[in-house]
Amino acid sequence: QVQLVESGGGSVQAGGSLRLSCAASGRTVSTYTMGWFRQGPGKEREFVAAISGSGSITLHADSVKGRFTISRDNAKNTVYLQMNSLKPEDAAVYICAAKAVNIYSGRYDVWGQGTRVTVTS
Repeated sequence: QVQLVESGGGSVQAGGSLRLSCAASGRTVSTYTMGWFRQGPGKEREFVAAISGSGSITLHADSVKGRFTISRDNAKNTVYLQMNSLKPEDAAVYICAAKAVNIYSGRYDVWGQGTRVTVTS
């Protein structure tokens, strides 16, 4: 079974940067599609970014394009989310997820607990 643990959240001023990490354990996730989602206060969970197993394909939500970048290091079984130019509306719990299917189909079936990001104006 795959377990996911996020880290790197915290409080940052608007315009600042944070890098989130998602460490997988239990088995290698080099063939898994990995994704980041977020859930803000009073909001539904929303997709942020995804990356294919090889890292050759990435998807980013329109709201974060040009500011956030997803990447992975399969040797470390870890996925990252680099967040730049943060805005107050980016404040949320960021959750890592995995699925053993391609990036364009299927549901994520492994979820982490999340890491909180606070953005102060």
